[in-house]
Amino acid sequence: MKQLVILGTGWASYSVLRNVNRNFYKIIVVSPRNHFLFTPLLTSTTVGTLEFRSIIETVRNVGFRDPHDLHLAEAISCDFEKRIVKCQNALDKSITSEISYDNLVIGVGALPNTFNVPGVQEHAFFLKEIVDARKIRNRILHNLELGLAPGVPTDEIKRLLHTVIVGGGPTGVEFGAELYDFIRQDIYRLYKQEKDIVKVTLIESQKILGAFDSRLQSYAEKKFRERKNFNLVNGLVTEVLPNGVKLKDGSFLPCGLVVWSTGLSPREFTKKLDVSKNKQGQILTDNYLRVISDKNLSSYAIGDCGDIQDYPLPCTAQVAERQGRYIANSLNEIAKTGQPSKPFTFKSMAERYHQLAAVAFRLFDKIGKLAASTPSPIGLVENVVVW
Repeated sequence: MKQLVILGTGWASYSVLRNVNRNFYKIIVVSPRNHFLFTPLLTSTTVGTLEFRSIIETVRNVGFRDPHDLHLAEAISCDFEKRIVKCQNALDKSITSEISYDNLVIGVGALPNTFNVPGVQEHAFFLKEIVDARKIRNRILHNLELGLAPGVPTDEIKRLLHTVIVGGGPTGVEFGAELYDFIRQDIYRLYKQEKDIVKVTLIESQKILGAFDSRLQSYAEKKFRERKNFNLVNGLVTEVLPNGVKLKDGSFLPCGLVVWSTGLSPREFTKKLDVSKNKQGQILTDNYLRVISDKNLSSYAIGDCGDIQDYPLPCTAQVAERQGRYIANSLNEIAKTGQPSKPFTFKSMAERYHQLAAVAFRLFDKIGKLAASTPSPIGLVENVVVW
């Protein structure tokens, strides 16, 4: 039985783990995290809409032939010629091990990109893991309570209750929306004295939701601008300080919380790999998601750490999950027939639903069964969760 080593427990890797046929492969998972995190709902935990435990799934629940097949460790190097991955234990750094493989799936994800802006690591909050969301929730509550303390100057209260979000990508926009709902539904009720002082500023150097359809960009921008005490600022942050952020135009925004969500940068393991990469440091793959530099054609790079040559895709959970499912099915096909699946292609489920809705609408219209009072199927489908 061939040995399949999966690095990571994020969307891409977890999808491989759940869909690969265990009758064909002995599976070993290497990850410093022993759970899968449903990241699209991570922002909801920052304000208490959801509890942390409700968006995680323990990886061991998937089931392993041997409990030792889940290594709570980080991959630190890989020899593609010898097909060996070297790992370092996440709990005790002095413990290292080497794992051989027949097939390797690299799905280690990526880190928040600070762009080397001074003060980001020290004073800003990221939003990638459960621990990040917990820190943000604690800071929000800390600032709200401190703002009610006797003797706190008005200017300091305004600073404490001002949250700055840097980055207008999906995470930044989602967090802004969750925070706005929290303000309207909870702060208005529990912190009546502070409800008119609470302020949110989203800073983006280009367009918010830049990787998405222009109609979605315009809609999101319109909704944000309509909201009271919610500001959109087009600019660049040059420094993060304990009491606020400096912008390139020289202005200073005092605030009590900075959430940094400006894109991704490769992990140390990815940086060290001697393989072809794109300008962002992602591992280049072919259309079968195989690492181009691996002459054995036995390794794959998926999710945020990989990039298909001449077929760039957004770094989203939906793309990563689909890639993981593709790899699992392809490995199953190779085990059965010796041939991989067709080259990987991606189409957003939202696009598919809208196409289906458009067909349905034309059909109903043609046969005359769509009453004037009936909502458009397209409008109905827009509310479908595409996961």
